[in-house]
Amino acid sequence: MEDGTEHQQEIADLRRSEAQSETIGLTLEESKAVLHELQQTMVEQQVSDYLEQQRPCPHCQKRRPLKERQTAPFRTLFGIIQVPNPRWDHCVCQEQEQRTFRPLTALLPERTSPELLYLETKWAALASYGLTAKLLHEVLPIDPQHSAVTVRNHLLSVAERSEAAMGAEQTMFLEDCEAERGPLPIPNGPLSVGLDGAIVRARRDPSRARASNLFEVIAGKSILSFRRDDPEDAPPTSKCFALVQSFDQKPKRRLFDLLQSQGLQANQQVTFFSDGGDTVRKLPQYLNPEAEHILDWFHLTMRITVLQQCARGLQKLIVTAPDATAQDEESLARRLESVKHYLWHGNSAKALDRLRDLADELEEGLGCKEDGAQQPRLGQDAAARMLKYILELEAYLTNNAGFIVNYGERYRNGERISTGFVESTVNQVVSKRMVKNQQMQWTPRGAHLLLQVRTQVLNEDWSKTFRTWYLSFRPIDAANTALPRAA
Repeated sequence: MEDGTEHQQEIADLRRSEAQSETIGLTLEESKAVLHELQQTMVEQQVSDYLEQQRPCPHCQKRRPLKERQTAPFRTLFGIIQVPNPRWDHCVCQEQEQRTFRPLTALLPERTSPELLYLETKWAALASYGLTAKLLHEVLPIDPQHSAVTVRNHLLSVAERSEAAMGAEQTMFLEDCEAERGPLPIPNGPLSVGLDGAIVRARRDPSRARASNLFEVIAGKSILSFRRDDPEDAPPTSKCFALVQSFDQKPKRRLFDLLQSQGLQANQQVTFFSDGGDTVRKLPQYLNPEAEHILDWFHLTMRITVLQQCARGLQKLIVTAPDATAQDEESLARRLESVKHYLWHGNSAKALDRLRDLADELEEGLGCKEDGAQQPRLGQDAAARMLKYILELEAYLTNNAGFIVNYGERYRNGERISTGFVESTVNQVVSKRMVKNQQMQWTPRGAHLLLQVRTQVLNEDWSKTFRTWYLSFRPIDAANTALPRAA
């Protein structure tokens, strides 16, 4: 103990009849029993010493009278420990609102140890709740009643605690003017932030038969190209985040705090890439004065690819017509290729003009009877389908015209033009845990809180979060000095 006293107690009696490969050392069950007994001894002694120190009144130093002697369960990694939980009378030297109190409440306000909370929530963020509970029972002597429901409740509880510590949401985070940004030190390398959405299957509520069975999760990744204090060959660092748009009340604050954790400054270059969706496009607005917003080339060219496939099918019908010409055969493909060419060079106005001309020709090609009904013609269904996609692409380009840049110039300069790095992040953060192939169902609240823990675990920040709650939890200095140094 800290005062120099020693406490000895026998915790196990291990015997072996003969040495064999399967009997050398401790078995898993023996180690679990030893750890449980050792934990029981340590916790009881620590709690007893604490209660003995708290027994004297802090004002008059008289021992406070015992009102009731009880025990309380304390969940640990190595099983439930029944610890002393007495009730004492307050000393009469001072007036108190209540006559009695339990001193253990100050020492153990939570009845689950931080080590157990940390380990089970970390594992549950990476694997299913049921698998986490089975793994804990397999390797640790924890409470037999510790189930998947217990793991889930603990994860949701600590996630809500982390959410409560987040700052208030703001419409914009541009608080300083250009003159105030001048004296700032030279920032680190530029930040590239990619945003994308994913669809998760919602749990159906029997009381709301018309409720949607899907909801959207927004996931993203922020890559810091370099830090000025790091060596030249140091790889870029990255962090990921995710949120449920329909549930999260602080989406901008969440993204801003993530960038702040990477050393964001007001004079730092930041580039946001998105797919052009309304929810994703509005999220990074007004976060940084030096920010550049770019429409992802992958999602842009993917829409053109759909049109090109429709054009190939329509061209096969056109060239088989008796009055077809070579110009008719090449017109659709060449026009779409020119649209893509203009977009590649950032000329959205020319691309929109070409799309409108193509839409007008398709509308004329459908034809109408005298009564206004459509005239049946060869390839009419294919032309109508292609016209629909062209009108959708036109609206998409109109809404995102301000985010279309010269992709060819950026590509030649070795700069990013696509959110390919975000596609892998969506798979890592959302798909692998939500398990789309197994058709798992989630509530927006449950999915959002789980994603907050999962992203912190993937970013290797979960232990840092626990240290803000428990100051002596896994000290960094102790972890660094625990490993022996090589001679």
